[in-house]
Order: sequence, then structure tokens, then C-alpha cells
Amino acid sequence: MERGHLLLIDGMALLFRSFYATAPRWMMNSRGVPTNAVYGVVKQIEAATNALQPTHVVCCWDMGSTTFRTEWFPDYKANRGEPPCELVPQFDLAKEAVAILGIPNIGVLGAEADDCIGSLVKQYRDGMSISIVTGDRDLFQLLSKHVTVYLLAKGIGNYEAYTLERFIEEKRIQPQQLVDVKALMGDASDNYPGVRGIGEKQAFKLIQQYGSIEGILENLANLTNAQQQKITEHLDLLHLSRKLATIHCDIPISLRLEEAKWDGEPRRFREVLEAIR
Repeated sequence: MERGHLLLIDGMALLFRSFYATAPRWMMNSRGVPTNAVYGVVKQIEAATNALQPTHVVCCWDMGSTTFRTEWFPDYKANRGEPPCELVPQFDLAKEAVAILGIPNIGVLGAEADDCIGSLVKQYRDGMSISIVTGDRDLFQLLSKHVTVYLLAKGIGNYEAYTLERFIEEKRIQPQQLVDVKALMGDASDNYPGVRGIGEKQAFKLIQQYGSIEGILENLANLTNAQQQKITEHLDLLHLSRKLATIHCDIPISLRLEEAKWDGEPRRFREVLEAIR
């Protein structure tokens, strides 16, 4: 039986990238609302569906800045400012455009788009091939035999395709071990610290050698004195950072797969661009 092909789109990544790629003042609709980011999202979806030829498409979104991660760590993403005023009205407009395309918008209060994508991957990976279009390398932890991540590159329709084989060859770890790497090195973008004094290169080396945080702790005596001190002094932050870095794949999502069926009609893109003018 032929496997279906599910395309999961990181709507937040497309929206922000499209906004900063063009000037909002040059693209307004008849109501005076900026549309540059929405236009970019539509063009990116058109390019992705043409290139990847999915049978089903879903678009995932964040649903506000308060999530279970901010409950665990109030400073999570606290370094990020408010979105530009020209972008704010485009959040709802982008979802309207996606809905006109016939693509389900998925977002769950308290969770992030990554968690929704991870939960859909877990639900459908055994029966479908899955492609993820995103700008977020954290989604590499979802890679598997049937899951490919397409990282947005400069321009519309340009991607860096990461298969399981490419990731293992480049990083010399398994995708699931990326969480432990992030626990050690932290993430400046998401504003969680990891183990202070351990950077990306050292974090990868430790996980390549010992396999996991548990493996490192079991072999603590084999580490340098400096590494031992850093890890023992920041053990609580290490475990918290791993929790923050983990994509949670058990988010309850109400979706019937037939709702996401993609017919690939070019007219849909013409219609949505007319609707947002």
C-alpha cells in the first residue's frame, strides 16, 4: 500500500521570515493592514507544495507567549521583544489565508508549534512519509526514516533538506540525543542557560562520547576537573534545560486526516491572494 505524504508547516517560522524579508509599508490591503508577511507565507506554501507534492498539508502555530515552558522557567524566551506593530494584525490574517487554501490551522493553548508538529509526527509517522518545513533546527530531534526536515533558506522555495542519514553523518549523534546536547549548551534564542561554560562544540563531544546526560553523570570522574565543576554546580539547570529543549509529542490535537487532504489546485493561491488585498 502506497504511503501518504504529510507536509507539516511551521507557520510561525514562515510568518516571521516573510515579515523581515520585505518592508510592510509597501504592501497594504484595502483596509490599510500590512500584508507582506501573509503574502510571503502564501508564496512559501505554494513553493513547498509544488516542490514536495504532499497528499496532505497542516500548518501549525504558537498560541501566545505563555506556555507550559514559561511555567517551568519564567525567563523562557523572555529576551524576545514584542512583535512589531505591523506584524501583529497579520497573525490572524495569515491563518485566514491558510484556511482559504483548505489547510487546517493547528494550535494548542499552552503549547508551541513545535509540540504540535511533534505530536502530529508521532501520530502519523508509522503510516505516512512526513516533511517538515521550518526555520527551527530544534525540529531535527523528530528526524527518522520517514521524517525529513526542510530548513528554510534565503528566498522562496529554497531549503536545506535534512534526512536522518545526513543528520547522523554531520552531527555524529542520533536525533533524540540533540535534546541532551541542548541541555548542556543551552539556547540563547530561547533564553535558557544549560551548563554555563559548556558551549556547542564541547556539548556535542560529550554526548558523542557518553551518549546521554545520564552517561556523562555516570562517568563524571573521567571528565576534566573544570567540566566536573561546571556540571555539578549547574545540575539543576542541566535537567531543567533538557526539559525545556524537549519537543513534547503527546499534545492532544483534534484533526481528522481527511481535513488535511491536499488537491494542489493552483486556483487556490490566486483566490487567497485576491482575498487578502
